[in-house]
Amino acid sequence: MYTPAQLQEIIENAIQNIQYPSHPDRLYQPISYIMSLGGKRIRPALVLMAADLFGADLEKAIPAALAIETFHNFTLIHDDIMDNAPLRRGKQSVHEKWGVNNAILSGDVMMVESNKHLSMLDTAVLKDALNTFNATAQGVCEGQQLDMEFEEREFVSIEEYINMIRLKTAVLLGGAMKLGAQVAGASPADAEQLYQFGENIGIAFQLQDDILDVYGDPEKFGKQVGGDIIANKKTLLLLKLKELAGDSDLVELEKQSLNQDFDDKISNTTLLYNKYNIRELASVEMKAYSEKAFNALSALAVPEERKKELILLSNQLMNREH
Repeated sequence: MYTPAQLQEIIENAIQNIQYPSHPDRLYQPISYIMSLGGKRIRPALVLMAADLFGADLEKAIPAALAIETFHNFTLIHDDIMDNAPLRRGKQSVHEKWGVNNAILSGDVMMVESNKHLSMLDTAVLKDALNTFNATAQGVCEGQQLDMEFEEREFVSIEEYINMIRLKTAVLLGGAMKLGAQVAGASPADAEQLYQFGENIGIAFQLQDDILDVYGDPEKFGKQVGGDIIANKKTLLLLKLKELAGDSDLVELEKQSLNQDFDDKISNTTLLYNKYNIRELASVEMKAYSEKAFNALSALAVPEERKKELILLSNQLMNREH
């Protein structure tokens, strides 16, 4: 069994060995740039971990891992454009460096590159792998659309929010695991079981992110604590507060939504969260999805010894401080 660190090294080497065309350079330079910015490489690592669970030759799974990582980075380019984000992983975002039109076009080509990676898979698994990849990619786009629509809506239910993060974030983790299982020749039932694990751990991961945005240590979190509060983002915490708060506190919350003194806004909104035990309630929800994930993994017909590294990685993700 490979450790996550070993798998990440395999992925980094594979990314460095990708040969993009040199012309037109303004089309391909942004692709090389964003692919080289690093990150945790969690999604491609999950592809390889899933393949490794079933004892597959990892070389055969690398094209699927590269397809997932290329697609993920394609979504980051377009997300940064939509969010008007100046930075990505501490570096200039692609649209800031090359312009919006160039960034859109380079992102489009990355979707093509993802399919080129997939086409290198064994023909025996290619059809199933394509179906999984396409369903995953479509789900992520649906999630991004819902996220944008929620910004314009006065009321969003917790159920709707969970479905949005399932699509925007979690299906990519589930799809990565299912792809790895399919490449390894796992049964459809086992591949689906791994998908359920990945999707539920993905929902838990995002809920943990919501909690850290308010309660994380700024030194460890790596970005401004309270960013979601400043942006009036409809996270689980905010939706739960709106559900539980009394009338006077709802008036205060509305007042804070217009507060331009951001430190004051974060402080006052956090006081409301504390008053209604929102952190604890969000943690209960997060742990419920984490438990669903581990139950799915527990039911997988693979020796427990082979699940060890995946369990270790999942626990690290769920107990992280950033």
